[in-house]
Amino acid sequence: MLLNLTDLSDEPLQGQISRQIRARILAGGLPAGETLPSIRALARAQQVSVITVQRAYEALEREGLIHSRRGKGFFISELRDQRRKDMAEQRLIQKMAPLVADARSEGLSKAEIKEVFETVMNVQIDK
Repeated sequence: MLLNLTDLSDEPLQGQISRQIRARILAGGLPAGETLPSIRALARAQQVSVITVQRAYEALEREGLIHSRRGKGFFISELRDQRRKDMAEQRLIQKMAPLVADARSEGLSKAEIKEVFETVMNVQIDK
């Protein structure tokens, strides 16, 4: 499993691992039932500590995105399309809320924030 980890990010390595695996699961790139690399194998491949990968897997397991089978490893959990969509929307809300709060504190109106959002959406869709 190829992940793009960097020490230059403010985000901890375990957060980068869980975020990237979460994104692949929610986008459908990792189908239900697929086996994840073992904790040791992923740690070795990414040159991080076993504890870092273990904590990332634990976070994904708490979210219900993966599950473990004793002696077998970690697997992608079955997610209904609606649950997948709900999780993605919740993550978007969590990320956008501070940005909207900052924009409001800097004097932008609700309409101006919507306009900026539409601009960003149009740029991203055109890519």
